[in-house]
Amino acid sequence: MLGHRGCRLGFSHPEITRMQARAIFEAALDAKAAGVDVHPEVMVPLVGHVEELRHQRTLIDRMAREVFTERDDRVDYLVGTMIELPRACLTSGAIATAAEFFSFGTNDLTQTTLGLSRDDAGSFLPMYVEAGVYAKDPFQSLDTVGVGRLMRASVKEGRDERPELKVGICGEHGGDPDSIRFCHDLGMNYVSCSPFRVPVARLAAAHAALEEEAAAS
Repeated sequence: MLGHRGCRLGFSHPEITRMQARAIFEAALDAKAAGVDVHPEVMVPLVGHVEELRHQRTLIDRMAREVFTERDDRVDYLVGTMIELPRACLTSGAIATAAEFFSFGTNDLTQTTLGLSRDDAGSFLPMYVEAGVYAKDPFQSLDTVGVGRLMRASVKEGRDERPELKVGICGEHGGDPDSIRFCHDLGMNYVSCSPFRVPVARLAAAHAALEEEAAAS
Protein backbone atom coordinates (compact mmCIF):
# COMPACT_ATOMS: atom_id res chain seq x y z
CA MET A 1 0.00 0.00 0.00
CA LEU A 2 2.93 2.31 0.70
CA GLY A 3 6.55 2.18 -0.37
CA HIS A 4 7.96 2.01 -3.87
CA ARG A 5 4.89 2.46 -6.05
CA GLY A 6 2.83 5.15 -7.76
CA CYS A 7 4.73 8.29 -8.72
CA ARG A 8 7.74 6.98 -6.79
CA LEU A 9 8.10 4.13 -9.24
CA GLY A 10 7.77 6.59 -12.11
CA PHE A 11 10.40 8.78 -10.49
CA SER A 12 12.98 5.99 -10.20
CA HIS A 13 11.98 4.36 -13.51
CA PRO A 14 10.85 7.21 -15.79
CA GLU A 15 10.57 4.82 -18.71
CA ILE A 16 7.41 3.44 -17.07
CA THR A 17 5.76 6.86 -17.05
CA ARG A 18 6.86 7.51 -20.64
CA MET A 19 5.47 4.15 -21.76
CA GLN A 20 2.12 4.70 -20.04
CA ALA A 21 1.82 8.27 -21.32
CA ARG A 22 2.55 7.15 -24.88
CA ALA A 23 -0.12 4.46 -24.62
CA ILE A 24 -2.67 7.01 -23.39
CA PHE A 25 -2.02 9.58 -26.10
CA GLU A 26 -1.78 7.06 -28.93
CA ALA A 27 -5.07 5.49 -27.82
CA ALA A 28 -6.67 8.93 -27.58
CA LEU A 29 -5.63 9.78 -31.13
CA ASP A 30 -6.88 6.40 -32.35
CA ALA A 31 -10.22 7.11 -30.71
CA LYS A 32 -10.32 10.58 -32.25
CA ALA A 33 -9.61 9.11 -35.68
CA ALA A 34 -12.58 6.79 -35.13
CA GLY A 35 -14.84 9.77 -34.49
CA VAL A 36 -14.80 9.80 -30.68
CA ASP A 37 -14.60 13.17 -28.90
CA VAL A 38 -11.93 12.21 -26.38
CA HIS A 39 -10.28 14.30 -23.66
CA PRO A 40 -7.83 12.19 -21.64
CA GLU A 41 -7.13 12.99 -18.02
CA VAL A 42 -3.78 11.64 -16.86
CA MET A 43 -3.72 11.03 -13.12
CA VAL A 44 -0.46 10.65 -11.20
CA PRO A 45 -0.92 8.53 -8.04
CA LEU A 46 0.54 8.76 -4.53
CA VAL A 47 1.90 12.31 -4.84
CA GLY A 48 2.97 13.75 -1.50
CA HIS A 49 5.20 16.56 -2.75
CA VAL A 50 4.66 18.98 -5.62
CA GLU A 51 8.11 18.22 -7.03
CA GLU A 52 7.08 14.59 -7.56
CA LEU A 53 4.16 15.77 -9.67
CA ARG A 54 6.25 18.31 -11.57
CA HIS A 55 8.78 15.62 -12.43
CA GLN A 56 6.11 13.27 -13.71
CA ARG A 57 4.23 16.03 -15.51
CA THR A 58 7.37 16.98 -17.41
CA LEU A 59 7.63 13.41 -18.71
CA ILE A 60 3.93 13.29 -19.60
CA ASP A 61 3.87 16.64 -21.41
CA ARG A 62 7.05 15.78 -23.30
CA MET A 63 5.57 12.49 -24.45
CA ALA A 64 2.34 14.22 -25.49
CA ARG A 65 4.30 16.59 -27.72
CA GLU A 66 6.27 13.68 -29.17
CA VAL A 67 3.19 11.63 -30.03
CA PHE A 68 1.30 14.64 -31.39
CA THR A 69 4.24 15.45 -33.67
CA GLU A 70 4.52 11.87 -34.89
CA ARG A 71 0.81 11.63 -35.64
CA ASP A 72 0.40 15.22 -36.86
CA ASP A 73 -2.66 15.52 -34.66
CA ARG A 74 -3.47 16.35 -31.06
CA VAL A 75 -6.12 16.14 -28.33
CA ASP A 76 -6.75 18.34 -25.35
CA TYR A 77 -5.76 16.66 -22.09
CA LEU A 78 -5.44 17.34 -18.38
CA VAL A 79 -2.83 16.20 -15.89
CA GLY A 80 -3.82 15.81 -12.26
CA THR A 81 -3.14 13.73 -9.20
CA MET A 82 -4.77 11.38 -6.75
CA ILE A 83 -4.83 12.90 -3.27
CA GLU A 84 -4.31 9.94 -0.95
CA LEU A 85 -1.71 11.13 1.57
CA PRO A 86 -2.14 13.61 4.45
CA ARG A 87 0.86 15.62 3.23
CA ALA A 88 -0.83 16.06 -0.14
CA CYS A 89 -3.92 17.44 1.60
CA LEU A 90 -1.85 19.85 3.66
CA THR A 91 0.17 21.12 0.69
CA SER A 92 -2.61 21.18 -1.88
CA GLY A 93 -2.00 24.80 -2.79
CA ALA A 94 1.48 23.96 -4.01
CA ILE A 95 0.32 20.76 -5.71
CA ALA A 96 -2.44 22.66 -7.54
CA THR A 97 0.22 24.73 -9.32
CA ALA A 98 1.05 21.57 -11.29
CA ALA A 99 -2.32 19.75 -11.22
CA GLU A 100 -5.46 20.53 -13.19
CA PHE A 101 -7.60 18.13 -11.19
CA PHE A 102 -7.62 16.30 -7.87
CA SER A 103 -9.15 12.89 -7.26
CA PHE A 104 -9.33 11.89 -3.62
CA GLY A 105 -8.26 8.27 -3.22
CA THR A 106 -10.24 7.87 -0.03
CA ASN A 107 -9.34 4.22 0.53
CA ASP A 108 -5.65 5.00 0.98
CA LEU A 109 -6.29 8.43 2.50
CA THR A 110 -8.30 6.68 5.21
CA GLN A 111 -5.52 4.17 5.77
CA THR A 112 -2.75 6.77 5.94
CA THR A 113 -4.74 9.19 8.11
CA LEU A 114 -6.07 6.68 10.63
CA GLY A 115 -3.05 4.41 10.59
CA LEU A 116 -5.28 1.46 9.75
CA SER A 117 -4.75 -1.25 7.15
CA ARG A 118 -7.70 -2.71 5.32
CA ASP A 119 -5.80 -6.00 5.36
CA ASP A 120 -6.41 -6.59 9.05
CA ALA A 121 -8.75 -3.83 10.28
CA GLY A 122 -11.76 -6.08 9.78
CA SER A 123 -10.64 -8.16 12.75
CA PHE A 124 -11.20 -5.33 15.24
CA LEU A 125 -13.07 -2.47 13.55
CA PRO A 126 -16.49 -4.03 14.23
CA MET A 127 -15.72 -3.75 17.96
CA TYR A 128 -14.83 -0.07 17.50
CA VAL A 129 -18.12 0.56 15.71
CA GLU A 130 -20.07 -1.37 18.34
CA ALA A 131 -18.38 0.63 21.11
CA GLY A 132 -19.11 3.93 19.35
CA VAL A 133 -15.48 4.82 18.64
CA TYR A 134 -16.53 5.20 15.00
CA ALA A 135 -20.16 5.60 14.04
CA LYS A 136 -19.56 3.45 10.95
CA ASP A 137 -16.73 1.48 9.43
CA PRO A 138 -14.42 4.28 8.14
CA PHE A 139 -13.59 2.18 5.08
CA GLN A 140 -17.27 2.07 4.14
CA SER A 141 -18.39 5.57 5.15
CA LEU A 142 -16.02 8.54 5.28
CA ASP A 143 -14.61 9.63 8.62
CA THR A 144 -15.76 13.19 8.01
CA VAL A 145 -14.28 14.46 11.29
CA GLY A 146 -10.69 13.37 10.58
CA VAL A 147 -10.25 12.39 6.94
CA GLY A 148 -12.99 14.83 5.94
CA ARG A 149 -11.20 17.73 7.61
CA LEU A 150 -8.11 17.02 5.51
CA MET A 151 -10.26 16.82 2.38
CA ARG A 152 -11.97 20.12 3.16
CA ALA A 153 -8.62 21.84 3.66
CA SER A 154 -7.30 20.32 0.44
CA VAL A 155 -10.24 21.47 -1.69
CA LYS A 156 -10.05 25.00 -0.29
CA GLU A 157 -6.30 25.33 -0.67
CA GLY A 158 -6.30 23.78 -4.13
CA ARG A 159 -9.05 26.05 -5.43
CA ASP A 160 -7.53 29.11 -3.77
CA GLU A 161 -4.53 28.45 -6.02
CA ARG A 162 -6.47 27.22 -9.07
CA PRO A 163 -10.16 28.29 -8.95
CA GLU A 164 -11.13 26.07 -11.90
CA LEU A 165 -9.62 22.95 -10.27
CA LYS A 166 -11.81 19.90 -10.93
CA VAL A 167 -12.17 17.72 -7.84
CA GLY A 168 -13.61 14.24 -7.41
CA ILE A 169 -13.55 11.15 -5.24
CA CYS A 170 -12.37 7.67 -6.18
CA GLY A 171 -12.84 4.68 -3.91
CA GLU A 172 -15.35 2.58 -2.03
CA HIS A 173 -16.72 5.72 -0.39
CA GLY A 174 -17.92 6.83 -3.82
CA GLY A 175 -20.86 4.45 -3.43
CA ASP A 176 -21.84 5.49 0.09
CA PRO A 177 -24.73 7.99 0.29
CA ASP A 178 -23.44 9.78 3.42
CA SER A 179 -19.98 10.13 1.90
CA ILE A 180 -21.39 11.43 -1.37
CA ARG A 181 -23.45 14.01 0.51
CA PHE A 182 -20.31 15.18 2.29
CA CYS A 183 -18.42 15.43 -1.01
CA HIS A 184 -21.29 17.39 -2.52
CA ASP A 185 -21.07 19.85 0.36
CA LEU A 186 -17.35 20.26 -0.42
CA GLY A 187 -18.23 21.24 -3.98
CA MET A 188 -16.77 18.20 -5.71
CA ASN A 189 -17.44 17.71 -9.41
CA TYR A 190 -17.62 13.95 -9.85
CA VAL A 191 -17.65 10.51 -8.24
CA SER A 192 -15.73 7.49 -9.49
CA CYS A 193 -16.79 4.13 -8.10
CA SER A 194 -17.21 0.49 -9.05
CA PRO A 195 -19.97 -0.15 -11.63
CA PHE A 196 -22.41 -1.86 -9.27
CA ARG A 197 -22.33 1.21 -7.01
CA VAL A 198 -23.13 3.71 -9.78
CA PRO A 199 -26.95 3.69 -9.31
CA VAL A 200 -26.56 4.30 -5.56
CA ALA A 201 -24.02 7.06 -6.21
CA ARG A 202 -26.24 8.82 -8.75
CA LEU A 203 -29.26 8.64 -6.45
CA ALA A 204 -27.26 9.97 -3.48
CA ALA A 205 -25.86 12.82 -5.58
CA ALA A 206 -29.37 13.73 -6.74
CA HIS A 207 -30.67 13.74 -3.16
CA ALA A 208 -27.79 15.97 -2.07
CA ALA A 209 -28.48 18.43 -4.88
CA LEU A 210 -32.21 18.53 -4.09
CA GLU A 211 -31.52 19.08 -0.38
CA GLU A 212 -29.18 21.95 -1.23
CA GLU A 213 -31.79 23.48 -3.54
CA ALA A 214 -34.51 23.15 -0.90
CA ALA A 215 -32.30 24.77 1.74
CA ALA A 216 -31.55 27.70 -0.57
CA SER A 217 -35.21 28.35 -1.44
